[in-house]
Amino acid sequence: MQIENIEYDVLLERFKRTLRSSGLKYTKQREILLKTLYHSEKHYTPESLYVEIKQSNPELNVGIATVYRTLNLLEDSGMATSISFGASGKKFELANKPHHDHLICKNCGEIVEFENTIIEQQQMLIAKEYNFKLTGHLMQLYGLCPKCNAKKG
Repeated sequence: MQIENIEYDVLLERFKRTLRSSGLKYTKQREILLKTLYHSEKHYTPESLYVEIKQSNPELNVGIATVYRTLNLLEDSGMATSISFGASGKKFELANKPHHDHLICKNCGEIVEFENTIIEQQQMLIAKEYNFKLTGHLMQLYGLCPKCNAKKG
């Protein structure tokens, strides 16, 4: 557990520097938001993150606007990533995990993370074939999760 605390402490310091350079104040509300993202495997909409923070910290006075601003700041600074759901908005996660891709249910919105070395190798080969310097990628595969697929059948 010591390593996790060190990693969180490093992340928190980076977050504080990012807030300062953006002219924003470090607040307990913003720290709780960061900590919630850090300790969760979920992908949050701003609204679902707001609800989770309010439920787990009822004494904390946090506004939905703070959640939106902080998530956007985290994303702009590369500390968080998002998956866009068009008109339904975005779901966010911290960018501190190893690279992974996503399976996304078009019916219920469930997100499954996966890693596949064959896909990663193929991407590198394709980039090489086209003399393209690959600097990153985002893979999202859409379909129906097992639960929704069973309902349709």
